[in-house]
Order: sequence, then structure tokens, then C-alpha cells
Amino acid sequence: MEEEALIEIINSEMGLELPLHMPFTGIRLQLQAVVNGMIETDFQKLVNVLYRVDVNERKLKYLLQENVGEDAAIIIADLIIARQIEKIASRRQYKQQDDIPGDAERW
Repeated sequence: MEEEALIEIINSEMGLELPLHMPFTGIRLQLQAVVNGMIETDFQKLVNVLYRVDVNERKLKYLLQENVGEDAAIIIADLIIARQIEKIASRRQYKQQDDIPGDAERW
């Protein structure tokens, strides 16, 4: 996974300004800190971000219930990252399909 593409989509959808060049572990730590800050100071903003990013609410509730005592910010950050990776893969797949020669008039 290209970290730069992941950072770009996270920045775009969450309104953040993470530096474009950092390793995956750095992305996770930065995102965890941001989520933790939202949990502590503006929970409604976190809810709005999760909705915008399209994190599966049932999956989030399940993971939080199954991991009582774990840091919720880590669980949430991992779900955000996983969802963004899914979006990147999907966009690449559809872009590749659009780039197929001769498909311009298929519809």
C-alpha cells in the first residue's frame, strides 16, 4: 500500500494535514492521536468523521465490545485506515477498467 495515497485520502476526508511522507506506523500513530483528541474534546466531530469516512458502525461497535479495556482510539484508527485502503483499491480498480482501450462506447 502506498503510504502517500493513504495519507492523501485521510487528509482529504478528515480535514487533516498529516505530512505526505511518513511510514505506515507513523500514520497509525498520528491518526490514533487525532482520534484520541476527538474522543476527549469533541466526540460529535469524531462521529461526523466516522460517518464521512464510511466506517461500518456495526463493525465498530462489535470491536469495541469485544476489546473492552483496549484503547478505543487504536481500534477506531485501524478501522479508518482499513476503510481508506478499501477506497483506494476500489478507485484503482475502476480507473483500470476505464483505461481499457475500446471501452469508450460500451454504454
